Amino acid sequence: MKKSRTLLWLLLLLPAALMAQVHERQTDDTSIHSVPFIPVSKQSLLSNVDVIANMQMSFQNEFSEGTYQQSRFVMNQFRLEIRGKVHDKVYFRFRDRYTRGVVPQTIDNISRSTDLAFLRFDANDSWSIYAGKLCADWGGFEFDANPIEIYEYSDIIEYADNFLVGAGVSYMLPDKQNQFTVQLLNSRTASFTELYDTTALPGIKPAKFPFAGVLNWRGNFGKFSTLWSYSVFREAENEYMNYLALGNQFQTGKFHIQYDFKWSREALDRKGIVSGITDNMGIKHAYRARYMSHWVRLDWHLSSKVNLFFVGMMDDAYWKPSGTTLPANTSTNKLRTAWGYIPGVEVYPFKNLNLKVFGTFIGRKYVYTDYAKSNFGMANTDNYRASIGIISPLVIL
Repeated sequence: MKKSRTLLWLLLLLPAALMAQVHERQTDDTSIHSVPFIPVSKQSLLSNVDVIANMQMSFQNEFSEGTYQQSRFVMNQFRLEIRGKVHDKVYFRFRDRYTRGVVPQTIDNISRSTDLAFLRFDANDSWSIYAGKLCADWGGFEFDANPIEIYEYSDIIEYADNFLVGAGVSYMLPDKQNQFTVQLLNSRTASFTELYDTTALPGIKPAKFPFAGVLNWRGNFGKFSTLWSYSVFREAENEYMNYLALGNQFQTGKFHIQYDFKWSREALDRKGIVSGITDNMGIKHAYRARYMSHWVRLDWHLSSKVNLFFVGMMDDAYWKPSGTTLPANTSTNKLRTAWGYIPGVEVYPFKNLNLKVFGTFIGRKYVYTDYAKSNFGMANTDNYRASIGIISPLVIL
């Protein structure tokens, strides 16, 4: 009898308990949704902010000297970008690269994986001032492109420090077709002793202020446009690097042609390509290196969904031996020529989404002069890879 009474009371109380649980859950859900994660007062700010996942992923098959090496999936580029306005005249931009090591640098105290982290103040329609970690406004259309659009960089861009901390000012002419920019930046991210072996550079003193000065001109003449710049980098006391980039572009409805000429004269061989050759004879840092580059891209838009393209590049490296027992370089001081060729196709499967599928054949051939072969033991090399993949600056907010 006692058990029967207990069971009866449980049956009578169960509906009340269930109702209490339902009420409790409803109360919890209501309390969760009553306070939004982003306050209503701040939601309007999101209309001026973009969050972009810049991605390039591919499946590639790699060959060296005609011999198959390997196949693999590779995340070539992944750079997360946040940019927008916090005020009518204040703009910010942040971009971090997840395919590079996160190591704070000695000079600027920011991770080398961070491409951009700056504020820009627009004084009016003509003048802009900005400061932070910037993209050195070097000029040339290869360098100016979103990195995910590049399948292989030319030597001068590949081996350069492209993102540096500093400040700049831009002026747009009243015609709105020509813009001039001046930048003052750190010339490097790492210290002098981290970049150079001081024992191999006797008499060279690190500069107390290793700076970079950049002057850039962007011109628009309808179908023809320019992106020219001149830069000077102070690497050490009385030792400089001079860099010139002349970017030119011509475009019509279906055809698009870009050509860059780049030239760099480096007292301390900042790129390190020449030093990589001379190191075979114990010369760790080649003094007075020079580089010259020709880069071209041709695009033929067959339709809104299909684009055929070809990228070609030629990079020359020069060095004149001095203060060594090496014989004079009779091949106009040239050590090598690096050739690059990239034929490919890009397909845009979606009308309202900036995403493309690509197929490319990326070839690189390195040809050394007789001087480099006989004095440094260099040999010509040839490698290439076939890739298919996707590219998208995916806007997720």
